[in-house]
Amino acid sequence: MKKLGLQTLIEVAIFAALALVLDLLPSLRIGPSISISFAMVPIFIIAFRRGFLAAIISGFLWGLLQIAIGEAWILTPLQAFIEYFIAFACVGFAGLFIKPIKNNLRSKNRSRAMTWIVVATFVGGFARYFWHFLAGIVFFSEYAIEAGQAPVIYSLIMNGITYISSAIACSIVLVLVLSKGSRLITSVGRENNNKRAA
Repeated sequence: MKKLGLQTLIEVAIFAALALVLDLLPSLRIGPSISISFAMVPIFIIAFRRGFLAAIISGFLWGLLQIAIGEAWILTPLQAFIEYFIAFACVGFAGLFIKPIKNNLRSKNRSRAMTWIVVATFVGGFARYFWHFLAGIVFFSEYAIEAGQAPVIYSLIMNGITYISSAIACSIVLVLVLSKGSRLITSVGRENNNKRAA
């Protein structure tokens, strides 16, 4: 696995902090328990800019920051680990799509690049909400019982609606931003090439 340089690590920390800031802003609500958030957008950007490992670390830091400032909803240490470390880090799975995104942006094939961005966003969002779904079954089953549903169905509905809504919202923001500001993603490799040439 490729070693991360100082500049990458600085960006990892900055994008984690941006995700936290967006998470602190009021989110759109669907009922009492479901919210639509744009907070994953910075983690997706670092994923498309620097790749899988950088995005995993940035997501992990975002979860750590949530706990550090007291914004986490913690029932048990295991639940906190699953929902704030593993789940948030898994947003970084979007970084697996860095090559097709960068290649299509550089070759000016914007429609294909935007398609890959949407795919990557849904994959990263799914990787995160899969862990929230499991935590919902194990740690929040009393809410399902109160609602008269099986824990699996309750967690699937609650986390499924949040996942789909947030993935759509993040996809829209990313397509709008990156269709006009693709250098945010493509400039990274060129910087490195220019340094080698010098």
